[in-house]
Amino acid sequence: MISPERLDALQTDWVRLLERYRIPAAEAYPPFDLLVAAYSAPERHYHNLEHLGEMFRIVGRLAAEADDPVALRLAVWFHDAVYDPRADDNEVRSGELAVDLLGPLGVPAVVIERVVRLVRATAHLSNPDPPGDRDTVLLVDADLAILGAGEDRYRRYAADIRKEYGFLPDREYRAGRAAVLRRFLARPQIFRHPVLAAEGEERARANLTAELRELAG
Repeated sequence: MISPERLDALQTDWVRLLERYRIPAAEAYPPFDLLVAAYSAPERHYHNLEHLGEMFRIVGRLAAEADDPVALRLAVWFHDAVYDPRADDNEVRSGELAVDLLGPLGVPAVVIERVVRLVRATAHLSNPDPPGDRDTVLLVDADLAILGAGEDRYRRYAADIRKEYGFLPDREYRAGRAAVLRRFLARPQIFRHPVLAAEGEERARANLTAELRELAG
């Protein structure tokens, strides 16, 4: 759950983002409401507004390093706007939603193209090559930062992911989840940004290894 105060802060941030393109608040509110409804859907146990809030804190802390901090923050908003655990095209559809919502508002096409590219980069296991620019590194690492969270937060995250895949039998889920965790562990680096790597790489590997043991047990 997210507090009303935090929701108000997210709305304020959204309106200020779009003000950069001279979009009045009255026009900014409808897409904000649509995004909030998407992230607040009852089947979203992890990919929700709390996840967005955690990402915004990371992106905000490192914003001085971003090439286009406005596009980066818009990409955070849209990266999980479409989320169906049964589908494999969520990032593509989320990018399409960005086009559908931002285009009519008058956000410049070059910015929308950048947002779409960033959103698609969050298909982590479908993108074997490391991110090639600073904004992509920031977005991808912020999205994965939960892997390096403290033990209690990580365990809640893992439990919430299981709820989102509640349609799968336990044996099938364990096998699929374990395969995902092993692919992350096989990477030379989970985090590419030096600050996030220093803060979370060791903890992430410990978390993933511990969850693998539980899945096997």
